[in-house]
Amino acid sequence: MEVKELELQSEKSRMRLIETVYKAKAGHIGGDLSCLNVLTALYFDIMHVWPDKPKESKRDRFVMSKGHCVEALYVTLEAKGFISRKITDTLGEFGSILSGHPTIEVPGIEVNTGALGHGLSVGVGMSIAAKMDAADYKTFVLMGDGEQGEGSIYEAAMAGNQYKLDNLVAIIDRNRLQISGTTKEVMSLESICDRWTAFGWDVIEMNGDDMADIVKTFKSIDYTNQKPHLVISHTTKGKGVSYMEGVAKWHHGVPTAEQYDEAIREISGRIEKIEKDYNGK
Repeated sequence: MEVKELELQSEKSRMRLIETVYKAKAGHIGGDLSCLNVLTALYFDIMHVWPDKPKESKRDRFVMSKGHCVEALYVTLEAKGFISRKITDTLGEFGSILSGHPTIEVPGIEVNTGALGHGLSVGVGMSIAAKMDAADYKTFVLMGDGEQGEGSIYEAAMAGNQYKLDNLVAIIDRNRLQISGTTKEVMSLESICDRWTAFGWDVIEMNGDDMADIVKTFKSIDYTNQKPHLVISHTTKGKGVSYMEGVAKWHHGVPTAEQYDEAIREISGRIEKIEKDYNGK
């Protein structure tokens, strides 16, 4: 897809996310919004996945290690065709297959996640399996920056280097906010680049709020360099809803009716503008 098409899709998913969280009356909306551009780029331009064949052996694998932001994944899976709008609308209802964290009951989800720090280890295992089977698929793991305080991540980082997993891409959603404050206040992460480089990873930084840079970055990855890849995605918590952007309290939260209407107006305006620009009107 062209960058403008991806931007449009991301805004449509952003709209759907606000609707979904508002209806369910629960959701980690700030982190959902900060990673939505990356999810859109992965599912609509970078990864090889097929909604009609969710278990196709040649598919790329995606692991949502920051599992509390599953709402962003649900609306992306809906947009891609893995699940229907009707299913997404059941989030928060008794008997729904959609939970507050990813589960394998949902088509397109590879593994249950939610206990922070575990996703990269799973991704390492998937990448080793691909090497053992001489398979071409890639594995992508999305982590939170607050999640970087989990020690198991660094065990996985050592293993990724040990086994030369150049088919593995880990992504840190670097929005600088977690549930109890800024990452600098809670557990400083700098320098992330130096830390992961020391572990033997190929480290790349990108603007995760900019679709063109996201696509450019993912397409620049060298899958033959015998190093696992870390993409530091610099983002804004609550991206795309002005009153949520950079505000820690929106780590988890549901808009009021007035806030919901304001968010929908903002996003609708951007959708209209992108459509006009794209169509040359």
